[in-house]
Amino acid sequence: MNTAFLSKTLLFQGIREHEIEAMLRCLGAHEKEYKKGQTIYQAGQTVKDLGLVLSGGINIVVYDYWGNSTIFSHIAPGQIFAETYSAMGQEELLVNVIADQDSHILFVDTYKLMTTCQHACPYHQRAIHNLIRISAQKNLNLSKRMLHTAPKSIRGRLVSYLSEQALQHGTNRFYIPFSRQQLADYLGVDRSALSNELSKMQKDGLLQYHKNEFILTSWDEKNLA
Repeated sequence: MNTAFLSKTLLFQGIREHEIEAMLRCLGAHEKEYKKGQTIYQAGQTVKDLGLVLSGGINIVVYDYWGNSTIFSHIAPGQIFAETYSAMGQEELLVNVIADQDSHILFVDTYKLMTTCQHACPYHQRAIHNLIRISAQKNLNLSKRMLHTAPKSIRGRLVSYLSEQALQHGTNRFYIPFSRQQLADYLGVDRSALSNELSKMQKDGLLQYHKNEFILTSWDEKNLA
């Protein structure tokens, strides 16, 4: 178990490596590897474990009746997923958890994580505090997506999302965690229409891009609608 890596994650922030080892033993944590495209959790099932991505990356995906997919979010190394459903116990998943690439996942029993033992270890209390903060941050991220999909035009949605990414990275040059199809799913637009709009925005001098790397240039307000 790479406790040095875990100590840098939000879930185990402020907890020393030997304390993490003791906690994982107490919680009965286990690891599992998944191939790209493999389903980790499927809509309709109930789960008791939250997952923490050790390496690789996963997508939270919803499929409609006709098989069309929409990506809700991307979970990168160090981040967790399924904490809400596993905390609820018998609540069926409304989403699918799919490996976006070959991934290594740590699973932790959420009920045990949220329930302190008779020793009431300070580091266990810290982990519970961290879990609450993560849940609050995810609610904020959901609000951000609602903001990004509020504009009616594709350009408006791209401007909203890319602006937020630039602010998040602290630079006008950054990489996004989505492929073109994944970005289209996230923004709720057609992939071809998204690609066409990106080309137009590049011609208008608003940005430059290559695959998932973007460079934002000077923006004229009249070109942002």
